[in-house]
Amino acid sequence: MSAKHVRLREPAAHWLLLCVFMVVLLAGLCFNGYVSHVGAEGSGPAPVPPAGGSVPAALTDGGPVLRIGTDGAVTSRSMPDRTIALTFDDGPDPQWTPKILDVLARYGAHATFFQVGSAVNEHPDIARRVLSEGHEIGAHTFTHADLTSIPAWRRGIELTLSNNAIAAATGRVPVLVRPPYSSEPDAVTGADFTALRQAAAAGHLIVLADRDTEDWRRPGVAAIIAAAQPAKGRGAVVMMHDSGGNRAQTVAALDALIPRLQAQGYRFTTVSAALGLPAAAAAPTGQRLRGHALRWAQAGSGWLARALTALMLVAVVLAALRLAIQLICARIHLRRVRRRAREPLRFLGPVTVVVPAYNESANIAATVRSLVASDYPQLEVIVVDDGSSDGTADIVERLRLPGVSVIRQANAGKPAALNTGIAHARGDILVLVDGDTVFEPDAVGRLVQPLREPDVGAVSGNTKVANRRGLLGRWQHLEYVIGFNLDRRMFDVARCMPTVPGAIGAFRRAAVVDVGGVPADTLAEDTDFTMALIRAGWRILYAPDAVAWTEAPASLRQLWRQRYRWCYGTMQATWKHRRALVQSGPAGRLGRRGLTYLLLFQVLLPLTACMVDVYGVYGVLFLPLGKVAAVWAGFTLVQVLTAGYALHLDRERFGPLWSLPLQQIVYRQLMYLVVIQSTVMALLGGRLRWHRMARTGAVASQLPSALHPRG
Repeated sequence: MSAKHVRLREPAAHWLLLCVFMVVLLAGLCFNGYVSHVGAEGSGPAPVPPAGGSVPAALTDGGPVLRIGTDGAVTSRSMPDRTIALTFDDGPDPQWTPKILDVLARYGAHATFFQVGSAVNEHPDIARRVLSEGHEIGAHTFTHADLTSIPAWRRGIELTLSNNAIAAATGRVPVLVRPPYSSEPDAVTGADFTALRQAAAAGHLIVLADRDTEDWRRPGVAAIIAAAQPAKGRGAVVMMHDSGGNRAQTVAALDALIPRLQAQGYRFTTVSAALGLPAAAAAPTGQRLRGHALRWAQAGSGWLARALTALMLVAVVLAALRLAIQLICARIHLRRVRRRAREPLRFLGPVTVVVPAYNESANIAATVRSLVASDYPQLEVIVVDDGSSDGTADIVERLRLPGVSVIRQANAGKPAALNTGIAHARGDILVLVDGDTVFEPDAVGRLVQPLREPDVGAVSGNTKVANRRGLLGRWQHLEYVIGFNLDRRMFDVARCMPTVPGAIGAFRRAAVVDVGGVPADTLAEDTDFTMALIRAGWRILYAPDAVAWTEAPASLRQLWRQRYRWCYGTMQATWKHRRALVQSGPAGRLGRRGLTYLLLFQVLLPLTACMVDVYGVYGVLFLPLGKVAAVWAGFTLVQVLTAGYALHLDRERFGPLWSLPLQQIVYRQLMYLVVIQSTVMALLGGRLRWHRMARTGAVASQLPSALHPRG
């Protein structure tokens, strides 16, 4: 309202940093979603394998160890007689892989472990133990993805990331690879063969199986042993699993199978040792570094997902606790208001209404007329024109209304205008009103009634949005109704009301004098003023039946400017009165209840809202859509019910509730971006100029019935 506040150049780099932060956050969550949900063990193979070409007979009729040339020619090999290559898929697993290693060590047997790259990143120590005990490791893709159901570019990524993970953990580059969901050579389809050729082109040998125990089904120890038993005297590659579920039957089957076959002259060794293949080569330094970076990225993305899940849970718990307290306090306050309503309205002496006005020509006539039409006797109206350039004072003077006076002063700001009006007021009860506010006829009388109690220093009235016909207006209407009928009732009961709004508030002159008048060193002078009153020992109450109508911003730009000023000013006032946190009495209630509430629900949680939105995108992309939709629907239902209850308390129609779910798009984002911008400015120590809202006269044009009391 005033040019008094010097404008600091508002920063812009933080918006770029915010965008980068959100992109990095989403990328991290998406990586976790890829690892944990897209191709993770348990997602299963493609229901209908895509079509592929023919499969060479050399593959389907050959052994389980395959070398595939660039021309598609297949060379296969089988295990020598009485040689068993035990192979274990899907590990490493922190519970079952060590137990399997213990059984193998007990009988001096060696095996080949086809490990999932993402699991290696989680348990690199187990992978190193596998190699240190004489076993070998092959690749089993990075996320246990079905290679036949994904495009070629992703197959390449799966194999590359798997190799990098194993290289970083063990220092070796795996040569052997086994595709997830594979089995014996005669089960290979055309689509399988296409995927196998791509893996072979990357330098891998393919290892399938002679004996698939299907131990993942947990058919029983005896069935697993029977499935693993090779033909008499023949060798075999035996497929088992050391992860992906409870593998107790697999461990027990090994403990019986190995000594039984050893007694028959069988030896248990790795695939490479059985066929005389060269050992895996040492990993290049670059590949190891890429593998370490991959492990850190996976760990970081997992931490992010867990942290944001915890944040969501904390936010839900806090929101539920807040709602429960609001509802309880609303019921308590409603009973108090009903008891007061049974008492007749009393005349409490002359009342002076102070209207600070700066370029309010659009609404000032309606504001003054509504005040003069008040049914409260002995009402004085003082309009303080704060250097307006649009003829605001002239409009009031031309009205020639009784009891209305105009004071002109050079532009000095709203607080100065209020203090000027207060200095000229004759009444001991002061009503401070914005220049765009229209009072209902009984508003002043109802507003001042709580001042009958001598310890009450101020009373907040109930502000309603006049221009509520558009979508933006409906959103603000609902926000006002919820704020006034839940938050303010709660603050009243808790005796920590942080703000008496500038639109409609009554004050005892003694309380105003007690705190030295309206302060001018914050942009939220109403909040600053109210906090000072509470710290001085005065009670602040809420009168929901004292109704005034105001013009809300009609565009997103205007809304941004208004809320930016409110939020920044509230932060200033909170910081100014921060010592209330450690004080006792009324000041302590303000600090530990009111300021804590403002800090938590109007600063900290909104600052994290952008992360919640990113988490929501992550949920849509990677989590079950049914669960995501159920959570969103439940959250929206609670909001609708809460808003509905607030509308009921305020005797408003329920029609605008249909627009509430749409608040999650644009409006909600605008509100938390305001908090982010305000926080940055506050941290930089800047002073924000007044952002005056352009008035359209909506209060006068849209409220022809405002001058009549409600039924």
